[in-house]
Amino acid sequence: MTGTTPTPGTYSSSLPTPRPHLGHAVASEWTKMISVRSTLWTLGSLVALVVGIGTIAVVQTRTIDYTAMSFTGPALFGLMIGQVAVIVLGVLTISSEYGTGLIRTTFTAAPERLRVLTAKYLVFGVLAFCTVLASVAFVGFSAALVHNGPQSGAHGWGEWVGAVAGSFYVTLLGVLSLAVGALVRHSAGGIAVMLGVVTLPPVLGGIATAWPATEALGTTVLRYNAPVALFQLFGIQDSGITPMPSDFSQVLLLTAVTAGAVAASYVVVGRRDV
Repeated sequence: MTGTTPTPGTYSSSLPTPRPHLGHAVASEWTKMISVRSTLWTLGSLVALVVGIGTIAVVQTRTIDYTAMSFTGPALFGLMIGQVAVIVLGVLTISSEYGTGLIRTTFTAAPERLRVLTAKYLVFGVLAFCTVLASVAFVGFSAALVHNGPQSGAHGWGEWVGAVAGSFYVTLLGVLSLAVGALVRHSAGGIAVMLGVVTLPPVLGGIATAWPATEALGTTVLRYNAPVALFQLFGIQDSGITPMPSDFSQVLLLTAVTAGAVAASYVVVGRRDV
């Protein structure tokens, strides 16, 4: 009996196999973001600092104090410390994966590295901005409820726009931290770099103004740095350095620096081995 060779057929899976896209990467990064304890601790400390210190400031201030300060001003006192939490989380969002080796699994499951990096920026940026803005808004509305009256002076929407811009500024610092983390691939190194970026310019600017040859450079550095920018955006008067740059130029400068670091991170992550 002569047998016949079966004709090989094509296999068709009964399971849906959609083509991977950015939404899948965002869902994956969101799951990783909310499932690690570092997110809870860093963002929790941010909320505790901004709301806690801000509420104390609201209680301790008088209504007449708000003639020279916006209602969102008390939130700045906690945010000056709380921004460190955003910086730390930004670095850890990617550097922790390099430290544990999980980044190899991530890039194996999703070989399109730039899509993964884009998802990290999106998830972190939205989460950080919403957390910062919600904390600032809580303090601002609390101050408005407690101290709003004839003695507090005139207040408009401009101060709330400044608070949104300030929250965006802190978020940009976090995005810059994520980019630095992608470039250095080391948690402690990335955090150290970002702390230097935030804290050193006022110190170096003050030192540079002591010599006539570097006085102009030092004055410029004192005008353009993160602490001064936040003080401006939240309606707190500067330390007497004149003329001060506009709020828009402060945000634009950090946006340009962050954009350059993000672009560099795309180039580096796309080319080097893990």
